[in-house]
Amino acid sequence: MAACPYAAREPLIFRGSLYTDGMFSPFQAFIGLRYVRARRRNHFISFISLVSMLGIAIGVLALITVLSVMNGFQQELTGRILGMASHVEVISNDGVLHDWRTVAATLAQGEGIVGAAPYFRAEGMLVHERRVHGVALRGIDPVAETTVSLVAEKMEAGEFSALRPGGFGMIIGAEAAHKLRVMVGDTITLVAPQLGGGGGGAGFLPRLQRFTVVGIFSAGMHEFDSGLALVHLDDALLLFNRPGPAGLRLKTADVMQAPALGRAAVQALPDQYEVVDWTRRHALFFRALKTEKQVMTVILMLIIAVAAFNVIATLMMVVTDKQADIAVLRTLGAAPRSIMQIFIIQGAVIGLVGIILGGLGGVWLAENINAITLAAEQLLNVRLFSPDVYYISELPSELRWQDVGVTVALAFLLAVAATIYPAWRAAQVQPATALRYE
Repeated sequence: MAACPYAAREPLIFRGSLYTDGMFSPFQAFIGLRYVRARRRNHFISFISLVSMLGIAIGVLALITVLSVMNGFQQELTGRILGMASHVEVISNDGVLHDWRTVAATLAQGEGIVGAAPYFRAEGMLVHERRVHGVALRGIDPVAETTVSLVAEKMEAGEFSALRPGGFGMIIGAEAAHKLRVMVGDTITLVAPQLGGGGGGAGFLPRLQRFTVVGIFSAGMHEFDSGLALVHLDDALLLFNRPGPAGLRLKTADVMQAPALGRAAVQALPDQYEVVDWTRRHALFFRALKTEKQVMTVILMLIIAVAAFNVIATLMMVVTDKQADIAVLRTLGAAPRSIMQIFIIQGAVIGLVGIILGGLGGVWLAENINAITLAAEQLLNVRLFSPDVYYISELPSELRWQDVGVTVALAFLLAVAATIYPAWRAAQVQPATALRYE
């Protein structure tokens, strides 16, 4: 008599919380992963599961890409601002720094200080023919200025070294030159307010001085290209009848440590000086960038949250579709906690696959966003980022793995949290009720 083909097969048994079929493995993971791989009878459930997975992937991809672009944009703007502005300003309490070379030499010996340059700041109006434009006038020492700013590298026309004492030359931004319609070699008039009558009833009287445009720079920032004019320090002090510069501009080795390095360097000076760092000078601007990044993070996390709601819908339909299977597992001795773990594993796998796809896609897109933008511009024959409007000719991107890690972790937590309620509903299935009509 032929033996039954199933006689030699070991029965499927439960040993504690383990499912065995010739090998030992946690049965919750086995069934949860099998539900993910199985070809469901209800194709709508499979479609919703795929939508949930793609939704999480798109959310993670978008969040990583946008955060990288915003990091790059912030880094680009910070570099442009600090390329023209100072990391730290050391200002004399009486408004005049008499022996600035001695003070600069002392500060240059401080830890992390790589450059020091004097400056004098005033307001004025530039007049050329019938055109008038307001600017912030900055008196500088050309040699020392190259140690604290990049203006010498931003020259579009003329030479930075053309600023000489007594020559009354001026370097202006490209936007100011465009508005005044001047070029290198043209003469413009500076109208500067000056206190008249010894500070009495005469009030402020205008003082006029003719300057020759010896250079035009382009920093890529409206604040500087339109509103900054550079002259030699000696000419500025002579024009405004001042005995010395107002203070020193310092450049530090680490811009993020500039406040601490500036305060530490000033402690070596015998007198008291006021220290103003870039975080105070441009506090509103950088706070606005930080707030914008936080708001964008919250908005894009909502995309992942919506995808997580799809996971809830998917698992609720799976629980309804698998009630008979759940009842059989319960009659075989599976605890409600084990039933919950099955569906938590299934939902977590759906979320994890979406997170992996979105993470890999986001990292790739963040690393190649500029090349993709250029390809899109060539394909569509349009300029997506015109420098005349955005002051940038390419889309900057800086991928930070910390942002990637936080995004992936939050997305996974949302995906797992979305499985709790459907898994709990599955654990509440009563075997007698589920099998009544089977």
